[in-house]
Amino acid sequence: MRNIVVILLIALFSCSASAQKSTPASPAQVAQEVRDYRMDNEDRIVRELSEFLALPNIASDAPNIQKNAARLVEMLEARGIETHLLPISGRGPVVFGKLISPEAKRTVIFYAHYDGQPVDPAAWTDGKPFEPVLRDAAIEAGGKRIPFPENGGQQRAIYNDDWRIYARSSSDDKSPIVALLAAIDALRAKKIPLGVNLKVIFEGEEEAGSPNLQRTLELHKNLLGADLLITADGPVHQSGRPLVFFGNRGILGFQLTTYGPIRPLHSGHYGNWAPNPAMELSRLLASLKDADGSVLIEGFYDDVVPLEATEKKALEEMPNNDGDLERELQFGKPEGGGKKLVELLQLPSLNIRGLRSAYVGEQAQNIVPDKAEAALDVRLVKGEDPDKKFGQVVAFIRKQGYFVTSEAPTKEERLGHPHVMRVVKDVWNYRASRTSMELPVSKELVQLVQDTTGGNAVVAPTLGGSVPMYIFEDLGLPWIGVPIVNYDNHQHSSDENLRLGNLWRGMEIYGAILADLNW
Repeated sequence: MRNIVVILLIALFSCSASAQKSTPASPAQVAQEVRDYRMDNEDRIVRELSEFLALPNIASDAPNIQKNAARLVEMLEARGIETHLLPISGRGPVVFGKLISPEAKRTVIFYAHYDGQPVDPAAWTDGKPFEPVLRDAAIEAGGKRIPFPENGGQQRAIYNDDWRIYARSSSDDKSPIVALLAAIDALRAKKIPLGVNLKVIFEGEEEAGSPNLQRTLELHKNLLGADLLITADGPVHQSGRPLVFFGNRGILGFQLTTYGPIRPLHSGHYGNWAPNPAMELSRLLASLKDADGSVLIEGFYDDVVPLEATEKKALEEMPNNDGDLERELQFGKPEGGGKKLVELLQLPSLNIRGLRSAYVGEQAQNIVPDKAEAALDVRLVKGEDPDKKFGQVVAFIRKQGYFVTSEAPTKEERLGHPHVMRVVKDVWNYRASRTSMELPVSKELVQLVQDTTGGNAVVAPTLGGSVPMYIFEDLGLPWIGVPIVNYDNHQHSSDENLRLGNLWRGMEIYGAILADLNW
């Protein structure tokens, strides 16, 4: 009898333990488990990221970008992820990975890019964009350079949340890749199964406009079966709170060149007589916008697709921290005629991204320049076509009295027209994309991120930046953005950086998505 009782108790305990083990952990519980793992493994995680950041990764630098792809293969295969390189001639391949979970009913693709913006080492505080540096705070806050801590004896390396790693691509986009892989490590260590099949698409020329991504993916459509794509690109909200976004703007870039005399002339002998191209270009650029920043190009706002009711509600609920940003960025009055930043991000924008004519500073010379150049970009919103928008720009310039050419003007063209402008569209341009916030997966993912972060996440209809999500939209795949890096990361500029607390929180969010996303 006693043996029977013992056997029954053992069976009851086993069933209870089995039932407890099969009950999925909540997102908050998963986040805590990931946090516990991370606190024991910060040194390993930071070391893997630092070694990855030390590889130069400009898209046009084929030898080094190939090294980045090879490192990614090592990182993925170390996690048991089946990996394939989708080649692109002369560029870094698309790195594709697949990790199947036997019980999963859904498949999620994570997208990020492993190339970075070009660098000017002289503009970096430490002078070496590809030698990761640790600082105890942001440079603007007086952050000092400190050594990377090391594990030793019974003492494990501990990293403060506010410490920052400075290096190209530390935020855009290598750290989200490492956060995802570290989240997988954490789930395995804590014996938490994946709730979804995972696929990854890591691109090597996003910062060059993703000119080959669509063609490459269409050649390998058989690999892309999925229910959702999550993009890790972009920063969190400017309040510092986590962000989930459902749209991104497209982009159109173009170059303008105005012409004066065939060679620079002495400003004393020829000034006020020879036409000054810098002055002409300045007038043209000033005519593009009114005092409030509204673009004056005819038809510029005509094709904007209005927001749905859910998207408008999300806008109203977003934090209004414009005043804090103005003080942080140190300017007295924003553009927009009183509209908030989040409202303006739903509209197309026109930006002068660079100007050049002759010389300034210590190199200044007393001349009338022979030409003046400007680079501009337009951020497009849902409904706008890049080619049509470019046509509107060219029509506006012609209306100002310019003879427009796409090539360097001939002698006859220069002599035959009082005002000549060369207008050249960048080789890569693409449209905006937006996923409905009403989809079941949209609602489920927002709720999951809120549960993981204690209800602290911001939900936005559109991110201000551009990511080539239109490609996945064309492939019939809904996509949602879940970025993790700090908003003040100097993205696309010198002194790019990652706040480590954002990396840790990103691991927790990605871990919860992998373990608990279900719809």
